[in-house]
Amino acid sequence: MISRRTFLGGVSAACAVGAAETSALGKVIPGSKKNDAASDPASLVDIKIGTGGHGHTFPGATVPFGAVQLSPDTFNDQWDWCSGYHISDTSIMGFSHTHLSGTGCGDLLDFLVMPGTGESKIVPGPRSNPDAGYRSRFDHNDEHAEPGFYSVLLKDYGIRAELTATERTGLHRYSFPTGKGAPTSGHIIVDLEHSYAYNGESAVVNASLQSTSPDTLAGGRTTKAWGNGRQIYFTMQFSQQPVRAVFYQEGTEVPAGTQPLTGKSLKCVLFFDLTHHPVIMVKTGISGVSAESAANNLKAELPGWDFEQVRRSARDKWNQQLSRIQITTSNDTHRRIFYAALYHASLGPSLFDDVDGSYRGMDKQNHQLDPGQRNYTTFSLWDTYRAAHPLYTLMSAERVPDFVNTLIRMAEQSPAGMPVWPLQGCETGTMTGYHSAAVIAEACNKGVTGVDYDRAYRVMLKRAMVDDIRGLGYYRSKGYIPCDLEEESVSKTFEYCYDDWSIAHVAKKLGHSDDAAMLVERSRNYRNYYDRSINFARPKLANGQWAAPFNPIEMGTSKKWRDFTESNSWQATFAIQHDAAGLIDILGGQQQFLAKLDELFNQPSTLPADAPPDIAGLVGQYAHGNEPSHHIAYLYAYAGQPHKTQARVRMLMETMYKALPDGLQGNEDVGQMSAWYIMSAMGFYSVDPVSGNYIFGTPLFDRVTLQLGKGKQLEILARRKSPTDQYIQSVTFNGRPYTKSWFNHRDIVNGAKIVFEMGSEPNLAFGSQPADVPPSLTLESAT
Repeated sequence: MISRRTFLGGVSAACAVGAAETSALGKVIPGSKKNDAASDPASLVDIKIGTGGHGHTFPGATVPFGAVQLSPDTFNDQWDWCSGYHISDTSIMGFSHTHLSGTGCGDLLDFLVMPGTGESKIVPGPRSNPDAGYRSRFDHNDEHAEPGFYSVLLKDYGIRAELTATERTGLHRYSFPTGKGAPTSGHIIVDLEHSYAYNGESAVVNASLQSTSPDTLAGGRTTKAWGNGRQIYFTMQFSQQPVRAVFYQEGTEVPAGTQPLTGKSLKCVLFFDLTHHPVIMVKTGISGVSAESAANNLKAELPGWDFEQVRRSARDKWNQQLSRIQITTSNDTHRRIFYAALYHASLGPSLFDDVDGSYRGMDKQNHQLDPGQRNYTTFSLWDTYRAAHPLYTLMSAERVPDFVNTLIRMAEQSPAGMPVWPLQGCETGTMTGYHSAAVIAEACNKGVTGVDYDRAYRVMLKRAMVDDIRGLGYYRSKGYIPCDLEEESVSKTFEYCYDDWSIAHVAKKLGHSDDAAMLVERSRNYRNYYDRSINFARPKLANGQWAAPFNPIEMGTSKKWRDFTESNSWQATFAIQHDAAGLIDILGGQQQFLAKLDELFNQPSTLPADAPPDIAGLVGQYAHGNEPSHHIAYLYAYAGQPHKTQARVRMLMETMYKALPDGLQGNEDVGQMSAWYIMSAMGFYSVDPVSGNYIFGTPLFDRVTLQLGKGKQLEILARRKSPTDQYIQSVTFNGRPYTKSWFNHRDIVNGAKIVFEMGSEPNLAFGSQPADVPPSLTLESAT
């Protein structure tokens, strides 16, 4: 099993980065006057949040869920540069067209472009000595980032670089120096060797490059990094015809006319006369299918050279997306954090098809979509099934059928079966479980149409009942996975339990009642790991004995491998999302469960030396910086004490998110870290996403209006005397008194209004009665 940690080495050096960070990205939000969230919510997005610490986000130009992420690369190796950028850096290698947002593994950084003056160089040079290559120094005060646009001054060349994007294309504008003493010539390097590094070297396996006309380059490459055998292509056009173009193959200049070039290291330096035209633009189309398809994308989406029009269009797209949730608050910090979160949650999954409907499948073959369909990639499923995908069912419901149909096609086409962590036609296999099942099942249970759930059920059932991979055979035959036979056995079992629970919903919807009953019962396999004598989930050997020695803060019981996935027994003990009532029972009942949950948050935050850095944002042994903990604060509601959920969640919103570059307590994870904040700030969270149940937390804002689509909206009001009032006193739901600590998707999908009366002291009666606590292990439709 590939984890984020086993894929990336050299973490210890990267972890020291935070101490050297600068405090700002520059002029991120234009102006200092009060912004109008209703008409221009893009002006409220602070893109620098997450670009420092271990957030792993990028600052460049893209559109919502777009295929192109045109952004600066400051370094292309080590953990804290998974996005290619870190705010601690002071030099830029260039601008590439594809980037990952917040992942714990690195890849992409395709088709780097870098302008320059003076002597041309074909290597970037190290950060310690930018003069050794084409890299340029920059200052964060000369940097500007906003949704759909990025700009920076390349100090070594005096060139202002500006970037914007459409869905499948990127547009660069390079303004070279003018005036007395300004250079009369300049150059641009296109470097196909540049990539996110794999074992310290370029990940490129092979590439092709040619000039298809005097002002156009085209080519592609295959890489082996996180995605093994990933294929990506481009066509790139320049606004001026270069006076000369020099091609390099494996570091050696090749004679003119030697094309197309093939090899691992291909580059081209194009030289331009700046005498009359000191501004050069570059537009690039990308495709997973071919360079010809990339050219078709370019022709369809970016036929001209109107940079400002493309920039305006990108901003309009962002305003449409960001205006789907409107908030009212007097707290500017909360507002900045919220809109940065909403922005980051709208970056992925990313589009991965062409304007003609062609796309590269998980079988490495080219396929054709049915008319009107779209194909996506970059599904960080172990993370995003928890809150990001539930958020999409609320605020981007029109995209959900395409997300789900993409996952079904992947399962049918991929030799690996059900998607785990798919990236541009490759199954990375990263993390445990196969939570594409959860995303599909959530859509099914919530009544999302336009999906063939019979097709989905076939591929899901094959994984659940036939495939013998990653301990699934042991899970089926023994009811648990032995820790002496399989790594990360406890976490894998718990993940498979949730996937069984997910598939059971689809089985019931399709009328397979026997399958549904069997899967629900098997989803209780988690019970086989709880040692009641110590009240912890712990690893078990093939002979049925408990593994020893056991310490709840350790990653496992032996040094051979870990027994938990990016967590320890403290966090895993509370990892059950679908059967909180069963978890409460197995931990000794309500009072013992509540005491144990309090104990989790009040423990020393001690971790062993071999703990992965993903276990971050510690409050006791609760780890908000990693996803297995994200639902835990909401479990108090299942035990009849939602006031403790309210206090914990407010504390986490205030302490785990800051309006700073290092304002995230862990990797952003393609929207999940942000989605937790978005949903929690609205006042509820999806502990068990597939069920469609939402658990009340504590609303952060005075008013929230969420556009559900088709003219429907969810309105949330929080009435309080003081901004610090965090406890729910009472709730009305559509004007009627409401005593439950939860509601279901079916209650709001056609529009609803929830009004919270808040206070400074807890109302111990609210949500405390057995009839008012959220249900567990109950197959009910969310429509």
